[in-house]
Amino acid sequence: MCPSPILESIYFIDTPGVLSGEKQRIGRSYQFPQVIEWFAARSDRILLLFDAHKLDISDEFSDAIKMLKGHDDKIRVILNKCDLVTNQQLMRVYGALMWSLGKVVNTPEVLRVYVGSFWDQPYAAAGRSNSELFDREANDLLSDLRSLPRNSAIRKINELIKRCRQSKTHALLIAHLKGKMPGWFGKSKKQAKMLDNLVDEFREVQRKYSLPPGDFPNVQRFRAQLTDGGYELDKFPKLKGKMIEQMDHVLSVEIPTLMRRLPGIEALKSTADVVDAKDASNPFAATGAMNSAHAGKAWVVSGPQKAAYDNVFETLPTQGGKATGTSCRQTMINSGLDQAQLGSIWNLSDIDKDGCLDRDEFALCMFLMEEVAAGGSIHAQLPKNYIPPAKRNT
Repeated sequence: MCPSPILESIYFIDTPGVLSGEKQRIGRSYQFPQVIEWFAARSDRILLLFDAHKLDISDEFSDAIKMLKGHDDKIRVILNKCDLVTNQQLMRVYGALMWSLGKVVNTPEVLRVYVGSFWDQPYAAAGRSNSELFDREANDLLSDLRSLPRNSAIRKINELIKRCRQSKTHALLIAHLKGKMPGWFGKSKKQAKMLDNLVDEFREVQRKYSLPPGDFPNVQRFRAQLTDGGYELDKFPKLKGKMIEQMDHVLSVEIPTLMRRLPGIEALKSTADVVDAKDASNPFAATGAMNSAHAGKAWVVSGPQKAAYDNVFETLPTQGGKATGTSCRQTMINSGLDQAQLGSIWNLSDIDKDGCLDRDEFALCMFLMEEVAAGGSIHAQLPKNYIPPAKRNT
């Protein structure tokens, strides 16, 4: 029906229009936020659409966005019909949108917003002065969408990792609760008390096994399932330590090795951009060509590469959003580089010298390892275009 090459490898699912105003009182015949949650877990990219002249986030839209928690890396925001407003109005509209989203989307990462007029008609007179910006934003959006098929395998592995970690946490949590149950009398009373203080039990398990908070189930749902299902904690199977060890081995050794075997994701070229020969060369070629290819770019780590590295970062235990040296050790060893090379790469990547790597620093670390593994030399000092944009004043 629509002869577009991008549709050969991507499925678009358009949700029903979000209800607002008086329509919200009518309601639907199904649970709209829960349906959104189901689709979010199975999608590669989530697009939130806004019009430049209508930024209100209705109660239903707010509930749907809250259901996207845990899928923040998939979310992109499209601010459409921006050619209908002037430069000054666009600045205010963009600020208002970010302020509104900040109250709903609870994430430390700034959402990527694509600004433009996304249809095949000429730009309106009010926005023609921003035509170059709108063209670049449209190209960036298409490049992001084109990268999805290549990242699909990585996402599936990442989902497997997430399920493995959650299963491990669930097993340890059940074993902890089972171990606190009395042998003979007072079982019902003890179980009710633990369920009432479930948050404290979660914290105790987290401290005991050094588990990330994000791997724990929702407290209210967990309590409701145990209570409504009529489960008795003392009758759950006994924890098998050997199975936990096997899962740890899978998470720390086998899956990182599998991730390393996946084909690399090269930077995607925009169809509207004119790229000269040196910029089109492989970024992992010889050192001289590699440095010339990166010259003048905002950051050597492309968007698709950053998405792939973020997926690897999600597999690591983190503290305060950062991965420690211990967390990164096995992933770095899997690169095949020697200890001296890895030590130098770590020192270059740890830009703020706090002994940990955040998302941007980890992406830089992965990029440098791939660069050196492909025959490049280790820099004595990071070139400016290697430093993440957010850290160039560090």
